Parts: sequence; structure tokens; C-alpha cells
Amino acid sequence: MMFWYGHGGGWGLFAMTVSMVLFWALIITVAILLFRALARPPQGGQHTGWQRGPAPGHAEQILAERYARGEIDEEEYARRLATLRGSPPGTGKQ
Repeated sequence: MMFWYGHGGGWGLFAMTVSMVLFWALIITVAILLFRALARPPQGGQHTGWQRGPAPGHAEQILAERYARGEIDEEEYARRLATLRGSPPGTGKQ
């Protein structure tokens, strides 16, 4: 009971208030950082909302880049592009 009769002043209440504010600031900061880490797009990929993985058409883009660099010839490019699009090779659908 001696505490309430002048021992310690108002420092106890002040310390509790400051510690509670710091506690909630820490909780909110951790929640924000966790949300941002989970919502971050994969490295090297394009951000398409909540979808993870490569964007649609990504394989065709890589194939076109390989053809442009000369790594594959026109016949192989057409064959692989037809395979990616789900049509049999040589149907003229490109």
C-alpha cells in the first residue's frame, strides 16, 4: 500500500502506457512485414496479382527469344510453338 501514498509517482503508469504502445507498434509492424513478404512476386517474374509463377505466354516468349538469337531454326521453332499451343505440327496454326 505504500506505493499509492507517494512512492514512485506517476512513472509506473507512464511506463505501462509507453510499453503498451511499443508492444502494439511491434505487433503491427510484424504483421505488415509478413503480409508484404507473402504478397511479393517471385524473383524474376512479373507480378500478376495473387497468381504465382510465370505469366501466361511466358514459354512462347522464351521460345521466340531463342529463335531470335539463332539457337533454334525455323522448323524447330514452329514445331515447339505448335506443341505449346496444343495443335499438331504443320497445321499452319501459329
